[in-house]
Amino acid sequence: MSNSPNSQDSVLVTVTGRDEPGILARLTGILSEVGAVLLDIEQVVVHGQLTLSLLVRLPETRSVLKELLFAAKELGMSLDFKPVEGPSTPVAPSLSRHVVTVVGALGARELHAVAERLARHGANIERINRLSDAELGSVEIHIALPPERDPEELKRSLLELAMSTSAFDVALQRESLYRRSKRLVVMDMDSTLIRIEVIDELARAYGVGEQVVRITERAMHGEMDYDESLRQRVALLKGMDAKVLRDLAANLPLTQGAETLIRVLKRLGYRTAIISGGFSVAAEALKARLGIDYAHSNMLEEADGKLTGRTLGPIVNARRKAELLENIAQAEGILLDQVIAVGDGANDLLMLERAGLGIAFRAKPKLRQAADTSISAGGLDTILYLLGLSARELQEVLG
Repeated sequence: MSNSPNSQDSVLVTVTGRDEPGILARLTGILSEVGAVLLDIEQVVVHGQLTLSLLVRLPETRSVLKELLFAAKELGMSLDFKPVEGPSTPVAPSLSRHVVTVVGALGARELHAVAERLARHGANIERINRLSDAELGSVEIHIALPPERDPEELKRSLLELAMSTSAFDVALQRESLYRRSKRLVVMDMDSTLIRIEVIDELARAYGVGEQVVRITERAMHGEMDYDESLRQRVALLKGMDAKVLRDLAANLPLTQGAETLIRVLKRLGYRTAIISGGFSVAAEALKARLGIDYAHSNMLEEADGKLTGRTLGPIVNARRKAELLENIAQAEGILLDQVIAVGDGANDLLMLERAGLGIAFRAKPKLRQAADTSISAGGLDTILYLLGLSARELQEVLG
């Protein structure tokens, strides 16, 4: 053959066919016997069909490829080879590597949309792993970006894509040692860990719901700061029977996926925390109910079984949330790069920025744009996919 490789070439050998035990053992046995040098290897199995690629440097004697072709035929496999000229171990360019996680109702249309965005920003797809089990509900796409491409631009483009549909969430993370070695997960409470805003429920029960809503809207429009808005809203609860608060705290509706998330994190040895601008009675109830390690929130003052309309201690505002996150990480000996923070409101922004991974959960567009990533279509357990855990691994943890 005129294009037969010589001893100076590397050869890419690709084997495809039905996956069976012993294929790699047979082929590497031949390579070992003849003294071929194995330079690289990769294998993937999709729906029982194997693709195995071997980059080898051939010895000067013996027709190794004929022996490999004969072995593949006996195994019922197809084998192809291609000479690869140049250095056998090429030096990779200074690419930045990232992982794109897509979670939701996925099909050809959705993956095409994501792949098109990646191509538009010059991202080369190096590997795709399915994380979900029975159906195509989550995939992890490993990409490489050339140095002239800005990962932030790609993140914004993917976020824009996710915000244009309710079918799936998409997240971009830098591939690093810390991506799969997070050790602390910190969460907001109201509208994040639980489906309600506790102060709104208390206000409705006490007949001051409309007044509280008006104050909240003024704060959202920048007409007053968070601390003052909280004081005014709490003042409207003066005289309320504290039993109403305790009854509500005992029956808080958890957000979809919350129990699964905390259960898996605990079994994997993560530390967990609630840092909330809500109220301590509710936060402490959740801490006990779910086995969460820390809970920090605002304490309502009581006298003679009634709320006084005041809080005790420093208000847990945006700055205080970020400080508490740092304090917990320091106490646990955990680097900030190993912290995940999850929240839904503007007062979570500093906390999300301080963490190694900040996640906007069912949040307003402003927070979603500022966060590292966002979740809108799925539940809190979607975070587990962002850690790189597969459905099989989750099932193993959950027993």
